[in-house]
Amino acid sequence: MKPTGFSGLEFEKVSFSWPNGVNVIDQCSFSIAKPGLWMLVGENGSGKSTLFRLISGVVRPKSGKILCSLRPSMVYQNPDHQLLMPTCKSELMLSVPKTIPHINLFELIHAALEKVDLGEMLDRPIHTLSGGQKQRLALAGAIVSNSNLLLLDEPTALLDPQSQNSVLKVVKKLTSSSANPITAIWVTHRLEELLFCDGAAILKNGHISKWNSGSKVFQDLK
Repeated sequence: MKPTGFSGLEFEKVSFSWPNGVNVIDQCSFSIAKPGLWMLVGENGSGKSTLFRLISGVVRPKSGKILCSLRPSMVYQNPDHQLLMPTCKSELMLSVPKTIPHINLFELIHAALEKVDLGEMLDRPIHTLSGGQKQRLALAGAIVSNSNLLLLDEPTALLDPQSQNSVLKVVKKLTSSSANPITAIWVTHRLEELLFCDGAAILKNGHISKWNSGSKVFQDLK
């Protein structure tokens, strides 16, 4: 049993299967007890999408226990699938909690844009942004929603190398900030990205291996 006030995410022998009876997640156990950039490597069909659905509470486990004191937010591979409004400002307004006083609204939105290196783009039309800028705007949406757990499903897969680096740099900054660092779980097929994480594991057949350094997993998979 975890002590009162446990802060983080833990899976205890979690299993999940779809109606066809095939186990997608099978007796999966792992924990993340501190902020940081945590990366998972997994082939198609390894269970990564289901894992994120379980963490988000979209589906419930067949068995086992999920402990999560964090507020999750998904960031998808294609930012065009989650950006809905015409400008950066109007997009972020959708994600601001209703409890935030109107007088603080634009201050909060501007601060979020600054954190993802888009501080000068408050009124910028979204259709004029690059792929990397759109992905960073999606990150800003998670920030203004007060999320402190980012679930990143191959967020650089559709980006050019420069944009890939810009997104990785911003996420690393958010997870290593001295003030209110967040937790990020990043699924990747780009092995070189493992060299920037705080811990890495392999997702295979519904199981997650023990956390290792990104460089160790990189060498094991090369």
